Amino acid sequence: MRKLLLSLGACMMALSVGAQNAYMCAGQPKTAVFEPAGYDKNQHEPSPIFVEELKPGTQVPGTWTLRPSFGQKDGKSCATIPVGSDVDLYGTGEVTGPLRRNGRKISLWNVDTPAYSVDGGTHLYQSHPWVMGVRPDGTAFGLIADNTWKMTIETDSDVRFESEGPAFRVIAIEADTPQLLLQQLADLTGHMEMPPLWSLGYQQCRFSYNPDSRVKEIADTLRLHRIPSDVIWMDIDYMDSYKIFTFNPKEFPDPKGLNNYLHRKNFKSVYMIDPGVKVEEGYFVDDQGTERDYWVKDADGKPFVGNVWPGPCHFPDFTRPEVRQWWSGLYKDYMATGIDGVWNDMNEPSVFGGPDGTMPTTNKHLGGGGQPAATHLRYHNVYGLNMVRASREGLLKANPNKRPFILSRSNFLGGQRYAATWTGDNLASWDQFELSIPMSITLGLSGQPFSGPDIGGFCESSNGDLVAHWTAVGAYYPFMRNHSIKGARNQEPWAFDKKVLDACRTAIERRYRLMPYLYTLFREASLTGVPVMRPLFFADAKDPSLRAEDKAFMFGGDIIVVPIWTKDTPMPKGNWQRLKLETTSDDYQPTLWQREGSVVPMANLYQNTVEYRTDSLTLLVNPDAKGNACGKMYLDAGDGFEYQQGRQAWVHFKVKVKANGKDAKVKSFVEGDKGLAQLPKNYRLGIVRNGNITYTDWRKGLK
Repeated sequence: MRKLLLSLGACMMALSVGAQNAYMCAGQPKTAVFEPAGYDKNQHEPSPIFVEELKPGTQVPGTWTLRPSFGQKDGKSCATIPVGSDVDLYGTGEVTGPLRRNGRKISLWNVDTPAYSVDGGTHLYQSHPWVMGVRPDGTAFGLIADNTWKMTIETDSDVRFESEGPAFRVIAIEADTPQLLLQQLADLTGHMEMPPLWSLGYQQCRFSYNPDSRVKEIADTLRLHRIPSDVIWMDIDYMDSYKIFTFNPKEFPDPKGLNNYLHRKNFKSVYMIDPGVKVEEGYFVDDQGTERDYWVKDADGKPFVGNVWPGPCHFPDFTRPEVRQWWSGLYKDYMATGIDGVWNDMNEPSVFGGPDGTMPTTNKHLGGGGQPAATHLRYHNVYGLNMVRASREGLLKANPNKRPFILSRSNFLGGQRYAATWTGDNLASWDQFELSIPMSITLGLSGQPFSGPDIGGFCESSNGDLVAHWTAVGAYYPFMRNHSIKGARNQEPWAFDKKVLDACRTAIERRYRLMPYLYTLFREASLTGVPVMRPLFFADAKDPSLRAEDKAFMFGGDIIVVPIWTKDTPMPKGNWQRLKLETTSDDYQPTLWQREGSVVPMANLYQNTVEYRTDSLTLLVNPDAKGNACGKMYLDAGDGFEYQQGRQAWVHFKVKVKANGKDAKVKSFVEGDKGLAQLPKNYRLGIVRNGNITYTDWRKGLK
């Protein structure tokens, strides 16, 4: 009987067929596109994934190995790509579980999932139909299912995409290295724009800080304890009855005055905007949307109403260009109060009590601008992406000379073009602290370089030990924010004891001192698609011992971060040297290791990025066997867009350390705009050897 069933299964699989149409993507010589029989482009294109529509080039060569077979199973569209049993698989977007994704089944259906509790955490707030593979020889490949419909991904010796929508195309990418693969992914799906410098600083949040006097108290206390910090966040309680684009007249009567207060303290402010618009006659947002018929429709063609924080809500139909234009225009007066950044939350979209916690799949979107009308089953996974697309346009219109900063809970592959992300409403637990490391790395391997978790955990009460450990590692996440839920105990760094406060301050001070290096990593990520937070195997893609490591990670290419609680961490080959940045140690800071032959620029300590200076630097130097080391630092204004017109500079460092290990010569030169005010004038060298740093003054500055 078992043989008969296997035989029947084989017959079913035999119904799958290869691509009806296959071609190399024009301008992308290592990217192939495969379209199944019966492929209807109107069901998938224009694709939200790609910056430009994929154009046919040459034929796919006969040597090309990544070839999908297409078919149907139980009414679902399938694509199966044999990849081999010796390949390590990664990617698949915002997911729980280990870094290495072999043997996993992932659902792509964005959902509001507190503590990752829905369906065992098999699907979260975002969808990335993307799988990355690394072969034993270090070469890499990527697979994209160009499909927004509800879908699953299975990763084994075959990669299998299974969709509840129509037959979809598969894009296969080949690359010589994982880094080059991510470059190609960014070229196709879009490069992250440079964020404002302040968004890289430490950020403090709670659901919620209210009234406005509490916001000021948090800002003052951060400065009192000399915790370097840049941003205070406003959750939904700043609103009037949770109505977006409004302010609570009792608790936030003067938002402009509050923002001015924060600015005088060198803080920026970020405020939440959800998609749900309270159904209320006389409320200007609801009145405008209703008058213009801008809401998502139910199956009968009437405006859909679902419950969120304000109660009954309408939801903008962001598939429509005119709705996105209207939405973007709502930000003008709002941002004029001095708001610096926007937080788009609840945009899966979350609907309290709705099917799967969202709106019915039979709801209708009208489309436009090339996007056809379709049901919510097609557009659900890109609802958040379309929202942040419109929000970004609004911030640019409101403040055309400032770089927009938007944080989004929901997004889709390619959404890095519009917003940063965090990993949603995690749990204040050690397990989800550990889980946050591979989650953040995986988002970077899925095209989103700017991400991080809620440090300390959001759901339930945290404790001092967890907050200290999480902050110590969190100093090396691309996005660093402490955030906790209403009703939980306070978890600001000073909310526990002096030991926790000191540990948090030490970790955050490390981040700020390493800001020249971190800002350079963000520029590299914007140019190359290679993330800030990287898996250990990026140090040596051919070393199999590094492939599954998901506790230690790379902070850029020159530093490895090893949490203090890890054991038996594999290390890449080479003379990596431990960085002891403080004279005393605590029980929380991870060990840092610097790559052989590298120079890492480090700033003097400051309390916020307004005070950030690079005219005086410490260069951490781990010379190679011949005493040589090199590095670089990126400079621009930290905000605005002049860098795109050439107002930027790369400072290159070359160091020669003499045989005694103490004396050294430094050569530095500038590539780009030599008129930048913060070009380094004074150096201090920190030569790293045998776990110690020998500091030497070097005052000669640029040659």
